[in-house]
Amino acid sequence: MCDACGCGDAALVPVEIHERLLAGNDQIAAHNREHFREAGVFALNLMGSPGAGKTALLEATAKALRGRLRLGALSGDLATDRDGQRLRDAGIPARTLTTGTACHLDATLVHDALHDVDWRNTDVFFLENVGNLVCPAIYDLGQARSVVVLSVAEGEDKPLKYPVIFKDCDLVLLNKIDLLPHLPMVSMARFEDALQRVMPNPRWLAVSAWTGEGMAEWLEWLDRQRTKPGT
Repeated sequence: MCDACGCGDAALVPVEIHERLLAGNDQIAAHNREHFREAGVFALNLMGSPGAGKTALLEATAKALRGRLRLGALSGDLATDRDGQRLRDAGIPARTLTTGTACHLDATLVHDALHDVDWRNTDVFFLENVGNLVCPAIYDLGQARSVVVLSVAEGEDKPLKYPVIFKDCDLVLLNKIDLLPHLPMVSMARFEDALQRVMPNPRWLAVSAWTGEGMAEWLEWLDRQRTKPGT
């Protein structure tokens, strides 16, 4: 249970207070977004379950880019700096946002952290959210695009069970496809069908952060989105 938002529990955080929290968050998110736009920095909110492979994807992204783009990151974690350290080891300047009991990043956390990182000298700035398929979906951080990482090992029904985070994202990365030979019960067709049921215009790529399969298509998508007018 998140002490910040109550995870939708009206007994813990009444609806009207929750609405005010979201309204205040949206104001700060708009402020963050303006900062990113003025600096020409493409900010991306990266979401997904614990273990979906968010950090591994960013490590693989840095490796595949080979310095072609300047990357930076804020990494949300309840209790450790492990993911942030992995990103720094991969060559991505990163700071960890330790959230304690909060199961998501919010715009204020991001805004305050921007004072302590050199985000203006990046081309792409990743906001690696806390591992969760619920709360991160409703908190705007000021990003230009939102991406959900979904592991094939999580099950084909995740888009149907957690539709909000998939409905509103810009891209789904179906990760760990290198495991498919070991998961005969898993069907890519059923993943695609589930996404089509919840995303108005399904946009997804199959990738493996471990083997590098699909990374070229992911980087092409990143380049297209980064250079779109208005981002």
